[in-house]
Amino acid sequence: MQESQETHISNHLDEIVAAISITPRKKLQNKLLQTALFQPPREKLHLCEEKAKSYSSSHEYKQALQELVRCVALTRICYGDSHWKLAEAHVNLAQGYLQLKGLSLQAKQHAEKAKEILTNAIVCPYNDNTDVFKCSVELFHTMGRALLSLQKFKEASENLTKAERLSKELLQCGRIIKEEWIEIQTQIKLSFAQVYQGQKKSKEALPHYQEALECIEISKGEKSLECVPTLRELAGVEQALGFHDASINHLLQRATSILRESLEAKVAVFGDLSPEVAETYRLLGGADLAQGNQSGAHKKLKKCLQIQTLLYGPQDKRTLATQQTMDVLSKAPEKAVKPRQPLRAKAAFCTCGPQHTALGKARPNAAD
Repeated sequence: MQESQETHISNHLDEIVAAISITPRKKLQNKLLQTALFQPPREKLHLCEEKAKSYSSSHEYKQALQELVRCVALTRICYGDSHWKLAEAHVNLAQGYLQLKGLSLQAKQHAEKAKEILTNAIVCPYNDNTDVFKCSVELFHTMGRALLSLQKFKEASENLTKAERLSKELLQCGRIIKEEWIEIQTQIKLSFAQVYQGQKKSKEALPHYQEALECIEISKGEKSLECVPTLRELAGVEQALGFHDASINHLLQRATSILRESLEAKVAVFGDLSPEVAETYRLLGGADLAQGNQSGAHKKLKKCLQIQTLLYGPQDKRTLATQQTMDVLSKAPEKAVKPRQPLRAKAAFCTCGPQHTALGKARPNAAD
């Protein structure tokens, strides 16, 4: 039986080798096939990890999940059943299941498997175990998210608390840098907010959304498009609590972020002197005006007016409407339009935030 299998494999390889010389195209295809057949497991693992990241970043979650399943199998081959990297692979797979609706139970099962492996993991006492602790943070956070999806709010909160405490210990011991900790805090705070939101506890969810937003602003900049999903959730909570001014302010921030991000693309596609770019400047000016930023509104409306004048002429109704708005704006005193102040308390853990030069420093663009 074994001899028969070996003969079959040998014949199969002979067919592959024989096919190489048929055409240049087939030669390349078969060369790739040969490479895949004889590729070392660790190289295959690295390739699968990269493919999983690529699929996930392009929102192709089913394909990403297939690669993550392969990663678990390859990690077991490369490192054995008791290595922390196998736990990490199970955590990554659990996160993959969480990206697809209705698979929270599978995510929980893989998180539990990761916990079991980490509990019995063989770790050299003389090595730096930072990666193991970071894996533990990811494990507790992922378990918390899985339990949240299963509406087990108490257990979810307990796991998120463990993730938060462990990440803080890593920061205090110098195992992770402040920027890395802020990234972790962002995700944990958002998950805490969703736990309370799932229980209809908007008052308790509010400070967690506020802290998550501040973390994003510190790490990515106040003008980053990554603020938009959190601004949307924060505005919803504020609306539910009756904080209408703050809710409107955050919705305006969200709209402004989207417009600002779209402006670069519109300039690239349509050019600086285009109706699309003029309209975006007009909307951005209106958003600034609604938030009480008269100076910013004036700058953006001036750019809009310049483009409209070149495109449509000074007597076109669109040009005249923008000119009229600017005339009213230039006559109005700065204090006449009061900016809406967002009702958010400064997060206690961000007291050293001003030391970070990243605060409010997004990459420069045409909307500044």
